[in-house]
Amino acid sequence: MQVTSTYRYARISAFKAREVTREIQGRSASDALDLLTFSPKKAAVMVRKTLKSAIANAENNADLKVDTLLVKEAVVGEGPTFKRFRARARGSASPLRKRTSHIRIVLADELAPTAPAGRARKAKPAEEASGVAAADQLKSEPAKAPRRSSTRKPVAKKPKEDSGESAEGKATAEEEDNASKPEASAKQEKQKE
Repeated sequence: MQVTSTYRYARISAFKAREVTREIQGRSASDALDLLTFSPKKAAVMVRKTLKSAIANAENNADLKVDTLLVKEAVVGEGPTFKRFRARARGSASPLRKRTSHIRIVLADELAPTAPAGRARKAKPAEEASGVAAADQLKSEPAKAPRRSSTRKPVAKKPKEDSGESAEGKATAEEEDNASKPEASAKQEKQKE
């Protein structure tokens, strides 16, 4: 048997309230109450109030004992956000979001079966069971391609050029001048003739 209790429009953000509900989920109701009583969080007060309401619902409406109750679910959903503003320098304003949340706690009877009982199966030997499970797991997972390495190839650096010509540049310029001189002299001789 399940019993629920909901605290709607709780003035706390869902993010902060979830931190508390995560701790009580799966615990017995009395353990969860003890934990929430000594928790320093603001949300713990609101969650404790909701849990007490759920316990009261279980006792009065469903005739369940507190000792057998288990926190099956402790869910926090987002509620509406109140939009306000804070005054800032030079007449400007910055937005404030006052968040609300809905806290829902579901208690279940610890002794109640969670799933219908089926026929009992024979246990397989450990070697066969592990071999079959490993083969099934390999079949179900597709082979992944290897990732490319993130290292980059080294790039050759260009030589730095001085403000003037380099030694190599001078040599090539002189060679070009020498090479062009015989051609120029040959042209001059033809013109003289």
